[in-house]
Amino acid sequence: MGIYSVELYLRVRQACAEGMSQREAARVFNVSRDTVRKMMSFSVPPGYRRSVEVRRPKLDPFIPIIEGWLEADRTMPRKQRHTAKRVFDRLRDECGFTGGYTIIKDYIRERERRGQEVFVPLSHPPGHAQADFGEALVRIGGVEQKAHFFVLDLPHSDGCYVRAYPAAVAEAWVDGHIHAFAFFGAVPQSVLYDNDRCLVAKILPDGIRKRASLFSGFLSHYLIRDRYGRPGKGNDKGNVEGLVGYSRRNFMVPLPEFGTWDGFNVWLEEQCRKRQRAVLRGESETIGERLQRDLAAIRPLPAAPFDACDQDNGRVSSQSLVRYKTNDYSVPVAYGHQDVWIRGYIHEVVIGCRGEVIARHPRCWDRDELVFNPIHYLPLIEQKINALDQAAPLQGWDLPEEFATLRRLMEVRMNRQGRREYVQVLRLLEAFDLADVRAAVLQALRMGALSFDAVKHLLLCRVEHRPPRLDLDFYPYLPKATVEKTRAGSYMRLLSGDAEDAA
Repeated sequence: MGIYSVELYLRVRQACAEGMSQREAARVFNVSRDTVRKMMSFSVPPGYRRSVEVRRPKLDPFIPIIEGWLEADRTMPRKQRHTAKRVFDRLRDECGFTGGYTIIKDYIRERERRGQEVFVPLSHPPGHAQADFGEALVRIGGVEQKAHFFVLDLPHSDGCYVRAYPAAVAEAWVDGHIHAFAFFGAVPQSVLYDNDRCLVAKILPDGIRKRASLFSGFLSHYLIRDRYGRPGKGNDKGNVEGLVGYSRRNFMVPLPEFGTWDGFNVWLEEQCRKRQRAVLRGESETIGERLQRDLAAIRPLPAAPFDACDQDNGRVSSQSLVRYKTNDYSVPVAYGHQDVWIRGYIHEVVIGCRGEVIARHPRCWDRDELVFNPIHYLPLIEQKINALDQAAPLQGWDLPEEFATLRRLMEVRMNRQGRREYVQVLRLLEAFDLADVRAAVLQALRMGALSFDAVKHLLLCRVEHRPPRLDLDFYPYLPKATVEKTRAGSYMRLLSGDAEDAA
């Protein structure tokens, strides 16, 4: 018998209640007398009720074989486990199975449903957080690349913070927290994490986590209680997992395009603020209104933020390079072969020797790259002037056109010495801004004063806001000095102590 509508049940039951026989009702409503009898027993369609377990005579003898294969799959990689099609093929080819593919597919689907995990609904008191990383494609500075975005969620209110990085390293984890705390203006009582290697160096047999050193220092600074989900169980922190997907779908579609990472992150912060005006399903208050309860339950920020950097030590090579991670960064040649300390921030690498910072570089996220600052090598090139044209640190140095003009004219006038003086002009960049040195070079070219001494004099006059004094009649265009003739009367007045009159 098919499934009949509640409306038909009503009409049949009303007709019989008014005196129509069940035989007549079966004829009038075009149903069987058994159906009419069932309709008189139930006020609404009861649905199909199986009284005994379904029998599958073709499949039942092969179920132990199927179960053995599927149990063995537990130790195999996910992509090398039996599919329903593969089970059907093996049963047919190896075991003489004569049934169809559909019965195999239905059995495996039912088996998978029985094995699916059931979850306990959770409540989230205010003041606690969850954190995770996600991935998405972005275009930064015209280059399409993968962004690793940090997400911190306050599950009680669904308040969130999202920040993107070129890599999901330990420094990015810590930096993301620091910016999130500044965004909310407070520090959560606890944060729930997965077991990322940037945070957890090792899980001991008793379940205790051995934290990474940078992460331990971060927790100590903010006095946060860290909590962890079960390995491989993302549902333990389902709120932030859902927020990762929400951020990808809503903040990164279509493909975001920004000139810099900072510009992208400013925009992401604005999206997080706009989201606080939303009212989520099942809630009567906005995210921002519920966020106030979270903020009331979390702690104030410490006096100073944590320094989110990876710390390392190294030694300067014979080429004045320091290896950090997989790349080499230059330092001034004066520090060759010395021990140095390294601070790796998410966007910068800082190198120091003893108590002094000696080099700063934008951090490189490629592998096996050489990151040069040409100024670091100028003192050595001045001594080894024949290396000027082949010096790798100077290749691709994008200097204004005036510098190339100055070099050409210096070499024409002074040959080899002109090259050395040109390097001396470049060394002015060790102490002065490029804009000031460029202006001095341009002024020297206009005046025809083609020497290092003239450029330096013009630069100092520009910085000190005084007019230049160059004697263009003499080489090498040194500042003109005024020397008066000695007079005996002035000398005698000095001896008599009348220094003011002598002046």
